[in-house]
Amino acid sequence: MMTVAITDWRKYLKDGELYLQTALGAAKRRSEVFTPEILYNIVAMAIEKLIMGFLMSRGDLAENHTMGDLLFALKRHLELPEKITGDLLYLDSFQEICDLDTYNRRPPTPEETRRILSIGQEMQTFITANLHKCQPAA
Repeated sequence: MMTVAITDWRKYLKDGELYLQTALGAAKRRSEVFTPEILYNIVAMAIEKLIMGFLMSRGDLAENHTMGDLLFALKRHLELPEKITGDLLYLDSFQEICDLDTYNRRPPTPEETRRILSIGQEMQTFITANLHKCQPAA
């Protein structure tokens, strides 16, 4: 079966890079405005866009957009290092908002925010490296 890239996958990658750039800049220059919770959400959007862009380049989509679902979808295409798996599950631990019965949300601390920003950068590097290693669908 031949897979075909889903249109605009490059736009998703670019959006992810821009969200991450915004979070990193905001953390340095505007920490009084961009709280740890806001930075978490911007980094989460960046990672979601990066992973979705990668998946779309392979003609695939994740079932949902939690970090766990994005992780599961990535595993269909790549052998993931244990650190990437752990990092995405760590990010998922801050909020479970899909099920009203188990709704849970915990804002990150400033110390956790540094790790979250680092995870965003590592995910960008990982996705970019693997996008260029593996030939996307035409």
